[in-house]
Amino acid sequence: MFTGLVEELGVISSISQTDIWIESSIVMDDLGVKDSISVNGACLTVVSVEENLFKVNVVPETLRRTDLGDLSVGDKVNLERAAQLGGRLGGHIVQGHVDGTAQITAYVKEGSAWLIDFEISKNLSRYIVEKGFVCVDGASLTVVNCDENTFTIALIPYTRDNTVLGYKGVGNSVNIETDIIGKYIEKLSTGNQTSIDLD
Repeated sequence: MFTGLVEELGVISSISQTDIWIESSIVMDDLGVKDSISVNGACLTVVSVEENLFKVNVVPETLRRTDLGDLSVGDKVNLERAAQLGGRLGGHIVQGHVDGTAQITAYVKEGSAWLIDFEISKNLSRYIVEKGFVCVDGASLTVVNCDENTFTIALIPYTRDNTVLGYKGVGNSVNIETDIIGKYIEKLSTGNQTSIDLD
């Protein structure tokens, strides 16, 4: 489990269809083999650790649900280690189980903040509510407004400077994890298993 509070920006050192090597510093402090780590919002398992590098495996399901397959050497990624019991939950409950992707359609400065609009499929938008939580590339953010195809977030300067959202613009894709509480409520109220299509 994660909080959606990005700890640092890592850099892709090498990438293949099955492995990603990431260069980092802060998360290396106590990172070990078998640990879970959030990479742009996707919960991955650390399989190798070197001095300032760690390796994670990626499987076809991860590549289908996320945009990790679009990464290249030198790209920056949001990193967060798993939450520790007894610590503060500063963001929201994040599983690291990416539901799908969205595309940035507008990126506009408003005072000291930036308003970012995203286009999203209807099967994901049903779990996004105004003033609710959404996890974008692993960052816990608050929804400003939404409809059945879009949602908007307001990005403060700190978040823009310390996450990959500061490096993305109109046309770029992002990984989305919707709020798990909404999915549980839907299942309990309808008696049906929630399932998110991949279209």
